[in-house]
Amino acid sequence: MKTRIHAAAGAVALVTVSAFWLSTATVELLGDTAAITAVKNYVLAGMAVLIPAMIIAGASGFSLGKGWKSPVVARKARRMRIIAANGLLVLVPSAFLLSGFAAAGRFDSLFVIVQTIELVAGATNIALLSLNMRDGLSLRRKPLRLAARAR
Repeated sequence: MKTRIHAAAGAVALVTVSAFWLSTATVELLGDTAAITAVKNYVLAGMAVLIPAMIIAGASGFSLGKGWKSPVVARKARRMRIIAANGLLVLVPSAFLLSGFAAAGRFDSLFVIVQTIELVAGATNIALLSLNMRDGLSLRRKPLRLAARAR
């Protein structure tokens, strides 16, 4: 059960960050200021989904990995620390700043700088979450392969 919760929370986190990134990139390229403002507000509101998913994925992953000596588990844990720091130190503050800037109609160079930083940090988290999902799936398949060979 814990494995399914971990997988579901990780998937929700990856899909949510990807949706934030894609909607931001799309609206920045094709949208007007009203659309940009709407997306910035949706991203901020979406933190209510993303943050619990990240907490659940991290806590369940830590619990599942406890006692494992696998280098794959160690890599996942290292990545998760980077993902969490990136989220807490860059993505969450950026979401608040950009939503505030957009609401105030402030689409100046500071908005562009913060938006660029947010897109880079988001892309980094998408890549790291994807690698963690790949490694999680390989850990899940490994016992199945070993059981099949034993037959």
